[in-house]
Amino acid sequence: MNASTSTMTSNKTKASKGLVAGFWISTALLALQMGFTAYAQLRLPQVAGTFAHLGFPAYFRIELSWAKLAGVAALLVPMVPARGDFLYLLKEWAYAGFAITLVSALIAHLAVGDGVEAWSWSVGTGVLWGVSYFFWRRVQAGCS
Repeated sequence: MNASTSTMTSNKTKASKGLVAGFWISTALLALQMGFTAYAQLRLPQVAGTFAHLGFPAYFRIELSWAKLAGVAALLVPMVPARGDFLYLLKEWAYAGFAITLVSALIAHLAVGDGVEAWSWSVGTGVLWGVSYFFWRRVQAGCS
């Protein structure tokens, strides 16, 4: 092994450590945000009022909260083997579910004429979702 090969391996290791760190930081923040909103949807009366304002039935808020908590658990499962594995698919579905939820929240707030203060949380969380998903896909590409 020559010096250039050693340097390339060292740089690749640093890059992969950076990707893993970026993944866990962004995913932890996303999990906190989604977990907090799930808790708020279950426990805070003003959030229940917002769901009514958006035209959703009361039971939907509860179902959505439990689905978010399941998605948070799926996101926090440690790194899984490359494609085809059940846990990989579970995590992929969690990301898809969160994306649908965030886009739907934005559409619902815009549809009833809510201002930026109402829908900016879904946009901000969507950006965080994108960062987490980007890092997850990059880390998975490095594992295969």
